Amino acid sequence: MLEDKNPQKTKLEQLGEFGLIKHLTKDFTLQQKSTIKGIGDDAAVLDFKDNKAVVSTDLLIEGVHFDLGYMPLKHLGYKAVMVNLSDIYAMNATATQITVSIAISNRFPLEAIEEFYSGVALAAEIYKVDLVGGDTTTSTKGMLISITAIGEAKDEELAYRNGAKPNDLLVVTGDLGAAYCGLQVLEREKEVFKVNPNSQPDLSAYTYVVERQLKPEARRDIKELLKSLEVQPTSMIDISDGLSSEILHLCEESQVGCNLYEDKIPLDPTVIAACEEFNIDSTLVALSGGEDYELLFTIDQKDFLKIKGNPNLTVIGHMTDKNEGAHLVARNNSKIPITAQGWNSFS
Repeated sequence: MLEDKNPQKTKLEQLGEFGLIKHLTKDFTLQQKSTIKGIGDDAAVLDFKDNKAVVSTDLLIEGVHFDLGYMPLKHLGYKAVMVNLSDIYAMNATATQITVSIAISNRFPLEAIEEFYSGVALAAEIYKVDLVGGDTTTSTKGMLISITAIGEAKDEELAYRNGAKPNDLLVVTGDLGAAYCGLQVLEREKEVFKVNPNSQPDLSAYTYVVERQLKPEARRDIKELLKSLEVQPTSMIDISDGLSSEILHLCEESQVGCNLYEDKIPLDPTVIAACEEFNIDSTLVALSGGEDYELLFTIDQKDFLKIKGNPNLTVIGHMTDKNEGAHLVARNNSKIPITAQGWNSFS
């Protein structure tokens, strides 16, 4: 079947703001018992009964947080939801609802926005969250996305950044650095395309790292895993800005130090291969790359045997007295102060 080179494009002004909202959200169904009223009124109505509600908001801006030169709109919708759900899971809570607001310029036809919302819908379906509101407006600067995620948890299950104690073990989920490597691959192919628009990149060797950049998965599974293991994190944060930045956040909020062991940092073989190809240090990528959306948390040492050998979890260090500071223990056993070299929105 031949691809239509001139697909129909519907101008958003034909629908108007409320018509657009109705059109984009007509296929969303409510999945959570806590959702009393979703889209269609002045505000959503939620009922969490005896649980605590948790709320987080992120703003994504074209040209700063994403590049539509290589980011498909469906992937962008999916990733935008993941970015926010990850913050809820980083509280050791369950995500239940989202609101989605977008500002778009007139270069986007209806079909483009439908593609974005198809990614939102897929994320909502897989992660069992309800879309309960949002807003749409015009923009003179491309596309802006603001998503608010709402969740719930029992008071005793919540994990904050300020609960770590000296001698607690530092644990990370999954592996690190892949999203940054995926970004390097995509940026390289973008430059090749500028020189030769007819070139078609072969990304088969980079499937894992590219997917981690374009379509990350938030760690919804960890709350239930830890509960089944009877482990309560003493502190927790998600890895969005880079491992080094997140460790320093935990240290600052908990008033502790840390020893992070370089040889314990989990790296996928494809990340190591990509780092060798791009001539960049894999440890630096793991420390500063960001956008992995894994969870970093601390546990009491008495819980070590409960998580030992679990393929989802890796002990990468331990917390120390605040006066000792935060250090990377290199493979040669030298200690290097950890500095925040991860993502900075204003740098």
